[in-house]
Amino acid sequence: MQHKPLDGIRILEIGGYIALPFGTSMLCALGAEVVKVERPGSGEDFRRHQNDRSPYFRQYNTGKRSLAVDLKAADGVAVVKALVPRFDVVLENLRPSKVAAMGLGPDDCRALRPDVIYGSVTGFGSSGPLANRPAYDTIGHAFGGLYSLFSDGDHPQLAGGLSADLVTGLSTATGVLAALVGRLKTGQPQRMETSIMEAVSVLITDGVTQAFELGHDPSRTSRHPQAQNFCVPTSTGEYLAVHLSSSQKFWTSLCRAMDRMDLTEDPRFAEYRAREANYFELVPIVEAEFAVKPKKHWEQVLTDHDVPFAPVLSMNGYLDHEQVKHLDLVERQDDGLALLRPPWTFDGERPDRPGRAPKVGADTRAVAGEVLTAEEIEELITAGVLYADES
Repeated sequence: MQHKPLDGIRILEIGGYIALPFGTSMLCALGAEVVKVERPGSGEDFRRHQNDRSPYFRQYNTGKRSLAVDLKAADGVAVVKALVPRFDVVLENLRPSKVAAMGLGPDDCRALRPDVIYGSVTGFGSSGPLANRPAYDTIGHAFGGLYSLFSDGDHPQLAGGLSADLVTGLSTATGVLAALVGRLKTGQPQRMETSIMEAVSVLITDGVTQAFELGHDPSRTSRHPQAQNFCVPTSTGEYLAVHLSSSQKFWTSLCRAMDRMDLTEDPRFAEYRAREANYFELVPIVEAEFAVKPKKHWEQVLTDHDVPFAPVLSMNGYLDHEQVKHLDLVERQDDGLALLRPPWTFDGERPDRPGRAPKVGADTRAVAGEVLTAEEIEELITAGVLYADES
């Protein structure tokens, strides 16, 4: 049986959508037991369609257990409060006023278990003028300035990925891991807080640094001259990305791969600072060279000359790539859904994503049974406070 770093750690998750569930899914893959608190019947919103377990829900909740309980009912809150002492970590991503009203805030849970680690994931933090404003991934992209870096500043475009939510999930997991280590060393628990707004700051570190360096707001193209990167089409219509950074070695290697050593003596491009200043003159020269030969040719010569590059892959292209398969990054479920495995290995072994995503209330009887009798559980199911999957 695979040993995992968080074996024996129990986490109670109160929330939904992406940021928090993604963070707990990483912790689950590391061995933690994650019990997901959901509303009776319908469960959380990301279960929508496809037999209540959409690909989104399964991606972020595989391996968890589901406790379906009505938190609008006093008896439902009482069940969760009774369970708190059995968990090492309580995590929630509700609006700050909601958890306080339910009596499941950090002080409430600390009174039930003094050493419990309590974590909150919000849109803009738990205090301040925006504390109670709702936020999702798009809001994080906009507020954090990412749209100004990834699209035309005069016509910002929505991004296709979920980077704000996902980096918030990773920030959540990192904070929990740090708090667990801290409790192990000192015996003292800590309250961990993060938000979409704060987590996105990780993604704009370079942009903020550029703003200081340039003296004005960077744009979508500001970083390209500094990074010496190019995204160029080949004769077969496929694109390659090249990133030289400031290393003279890689510039020379690219010129050799293009059979354009004359560019290394051109005063506009010979040194890094010159290439930075004349970047937009260099781009069409590089594009013209790549446009006359196919992608396969360029992949070979760039590899031979040790130039940092990558094909611009689609999602299916990524899933099918030999390096992704070699690293065992993807697990295919019975119906073909691609689940991404965690981005680490331990002693050369990648943690599994255990089991399947649970049906709503699949574990209600088992989890509630830790603090209630079978008769009490059935009474609460009849009353609609608890819900148990019967399939």
